[in-house]
Amino acid sequence: MTDSKYFTTTKKGEIFELKAELNSDKKEKKKEAVKKVIASMTVGKDVSALFPDVVNCMQTDNLELKKLVYLYLMNYAKSQPDMAIMAVNTFVKDCEDPNPLIRALAVRTMGCIRVDKITEYLCEPLRKCLKDEDPYVRKTAAVCVAKLHDINAQLVEDQGFLDTLKDLISDSNPMVVANAVAALSEIAESHPNSNLLDLNPQTINKLLTALNECTEWGQIFILDCLANYTPRDDRESQSICERVTPRLSHANSAVVLSAVKVLMKFMEMLPKDLDYYGTLLKKLAPPLVTLLSAEPELQYVALRNINLIVQRRPEILKHEMKVFFVKYNDPIYVKLEKLDIMIRLASQANIAQVLAELKEYATEVDVDFVRKAVRAIGRCAIKVEQSAERCVSTLLDLIQTKVNYVVQEAIVVIKDIFRKYPNKYESVIATLCENLDSLDEPEARAAMIWIVGEYAERIDNADELLESFLEGFHDESTQVQLQLLTAIVKLFLKKPTETQELVQQVLSLATQDSDNPDLRDRGYIYWRLLSTDPVAAKEVVLAEKPLISEETDLIEPTLLEELICHIGTLASVYHKPPSAFVEGSRGVQHKRLPGSGGSGESVDSPDTTSAAGVSEAPPAVIPSQGDLLGDLLNLDLTPPTTTIPAPSSGMQMGAVDLLGGGLDSLMGDESEPPPIPLRTDTPLSPHLSHQSPSPPDHSPTELGGDLGGSPAIGAAFGAPPAAAAPASFSAPVGGGLDDLFDLGGGVGMPLGAYSPPKTIWLPATKAKGLEISGTFARRAGVIQMEMTLTNKAMSVMTDFAIQFNRNSFGLAPAGPLQVLAPFTPNQSIEVALPLSTVGPVMKMEPLSNLQVAVKNNIDVFYFSCQYPISILFLEDGKMERQVFLATWKDIPNDNETQFQIKDCYLTSDTASNKLQGSNIFTIAKRTVEGQDILYQSMKLTNGIWLLAELRVQAGNPVHMVSLKCRAPEVSQCVFQSYEAILKN
Repeated sequence: MTDSKYFTTTKKGEIFELKAELNSDKKEKKKEAVKKVIASMTVGKDVSALFPDVVNCMQTDNLELKKLVYLYLMNYAKSQPDMAIMAVNTFVKDCEDPNPLIRALAVRTMGCIRVDKITEYLCEPLRKCLKDEDPYVRKTAAVCVAKLHDINAQLVEDQGFLDTLKDLISDSNPMVVANAVAALSEIAESHPNSNLLDLNPQTINKLLTALNECTEWGQIFILDCLANYTPRDDRESQSICERVTPRLSHANSAVVLSAVKVLMKFMEMLPKDLDYYGTLLKKLAPPLVTLLSAEPELQYVALRNINLIVQRRPEILKHEMKVFFVKYNDPIYVKLEKLDIMIRLASQANIAQVLAELKEYATEVDVDFVRKAVRAIGRCAIKVEQSAERCVSTLLDLIQTKVNYVVQEAIVVIKDIFRKYPNKYESVIATLCENLDSLDEPEARAAMIWIVGEYAERIDNADELLESFLEGFHDESTQVQLQLLTAIVKLFLKKPTETQELVQQVLSLATQDSDNPDLRDRGYIYWRLLSTDPVAAKEVVLAEKPLISEETDLIEPTLLEELICHIGTLASVYHKPPSAFVEGSRGVQHKRLPGSGGSGESVDSPDTTSAAGVSEAPPAVIPSQGDLLGDLLNLDLTPPTTTIPAPSSGMQMGAVDLLGGGLDSLMGDESEPPPIPLRTDTPLSPHLSHQSPSPPDHSPTELGGDLGGSPAIGAAFGAPPAAAAPASFSAPVGGGLDDLFDLGGGVGMPLGAYSPPKTIWLPATKAKGLEISGTFARRAGVIQMEMTLTNKAMSVMTDFAIQFNRNSFGLAPAGPLQVLAPFTPNQSIEVALPLSTVGPVMKMEPLSNLQVAVKNNIDVFYFSCQYPISILFLEDGKMERQVFLATWKDIPNDNETQFQIKDCYLTSDTASNKLQGSNIFTIAKRTVEGQDILYQSMKLTNGIWLLAELRVQAGNPVHMVSLKCRAPEVSQCVFQSYEAILKN
């Protein structure tokens, strides 16, 4: 009979029976009882009460029974740490057992018991096992060191286990070497600056020797380690490549990709005129092609990696185009990836073959694939100039099929071809116009409108075509509306006498009848341009456009270098650096290819920043104030070295150092916060920055004749109507063009989002008549500092600017402080300043303290305020249940903090809804003895996750909150937010 019988029992009171059986004198009965206990544990029953009885069964020679007891021990040791100490003596004894399997089993289990009390007792047995005569025990002990390091890093370092691990790299057994490398790599990832894997030519030689004999996963560990090494010169690089190349023929695809990663990296150091370089290129192609004969899922992973390789070195696969041709039974995700690589490999030599294939794909039944195929034809035209005519001809043939989605995609790509080859293929416009009525997708409609507007002088009835789109203007998508607005303005500038009514109509629709800010703002800009300076309007709107680049979807070079260093990992499948999807900073190192930076820096340099605009994930624990004291004293108070237009006399002050003396005043008066570099408004346009609210009423003669000899063009325009103008039009413009976009306006708050009431931050007595009161809020995902500024002085205030000192979460102004000038005596104004979290970081006391400097024409003033940490909770802070459970177990119990919320009369549902408004998400809820327990998660802007357990009992005004976090110093602030939200 199979072991399934152990899972079928539903008896009650079985714990008592099992206890009796576990203490039985009969070995067979005892073994059966342990199997039943493990079965109950597996299906989720709590059998922790049997802990002492199961531990007593450890004293046995039966290997099967010992394995079962060890399995139980690993599961329950964390919840019964005091009882688990009972097992220590057995571990010590088993580590000296004559059977190497039992010795290895003991040391493996030791590494899996994550209990601090036990770890110190395990050091001596582990030390013996690391020097055991049997390689199986040594390789198991090597992995145990990495596990122990994760529990107590200091203990491992003090006991000298890291040095022993380094010695194991010279072990005679290849599997021991592989596991030692894996353990050291794991430890090095959590301590990027530790330089544990001190790779040198001697060590590399040992690793390469072990590479030929160890198992496939051992080979992967060693190859990944080799990829982190930077050879001294091209000779060493070639030598390593020669010894790694045989791995390309391995049956395991992971080994192949790891070998490709090493070769791709070391090829960077080989001179291109070297014979071996050409040989290596030829050797890399066959293994990559072979990967494409595997199952679809493996093919997809291989294709994502090939996509990176082709972008870096297209010559490797330039003769292998046919293997990327799509098969009829390929899944859609494989088809789309193959199509992408085909375009990357397209060249003058194979373009005829590629086009014939793409034309075939365009008649398939899968709509997504057909769309991509049609777009691919356009990309080929842009990439290979000699094929452009043939591509246009193919696209016209496809348009003649009259298949709606094919026609629409063709029009979108023909627009790009016009951008790449102006004045070459415009003869096809007539054919495109015939299909105008069939366009129903926004992108295709926008592309057609762009073509009509751009070539309006060649289309006799351009005004009628655009007018037909205008009839349903408010039903169109924003993309189409914006394109239509621009196209009609272009048409007006080309044919002013015939289209005055049309342009007036579209400007009126865009500015008066639209509630879309992008559309309204563009409408106002065009209106002002046309009414004040038609020549400038023509220069702006009809400016010569730059040719579009050949490949717009290439990965940014620095990011590509980093991804090449991560071939064979998730990063190469996502095409994102690990920092973009790995929580916190653990295990995330920015890598780059050797020689690309022109310096001899290590490839693993943590200073190497990811390009492609992906910011490095902030550390999980905020750096302490002491660590950053040097940074604070060397704070650069000068503005960024960007060239900005010189502001005219009516403008606000430019971005200059407002503090002069740097941080000296920080030492002088400790009662005030330290001074901070300030940020001021920078004008976008010197022409518009100090205009009067309405454009001047120019006479027709002032505007006439400037634009194609038409006197009517300026006369057609007055100022934008006052009723339709945004708020900033009806007041003097003090902040440059930024005010035109009304940046000071707030955003609608999600229901239930908590915002503290305003308090006075800066009293008028300390700021020469300027009083500032305020609060912080998170509205629609944007952090805002909402302030009320009151002028209690006797003089006008102007030239406002603001900046923050370094703070715990990198809060910084995301824009200038918008204060409409002049700010007259006894006037109060509301200001909403959007904030970002990408500023410099320094741990503050308290953690949520923010030091602010505000400057105006009178002086610079400093004040401190505190923000609720709930404004930093992200909208994507809801964890999956399984992830929550695993994370809660993984965070040490020492990091758990408990708080009481008193005088709070809420039900659990009301509490959950209130908290969700502030991005504290309830993952699960259970009721135990009349008490509701809510399990909640939230995520801070710096990537730190917080887990919470909220206990609510009906009628009890005291709620209990338990908070767990890898950075426990934030727990106090989070509790304060809980209390404020629930009591609000």
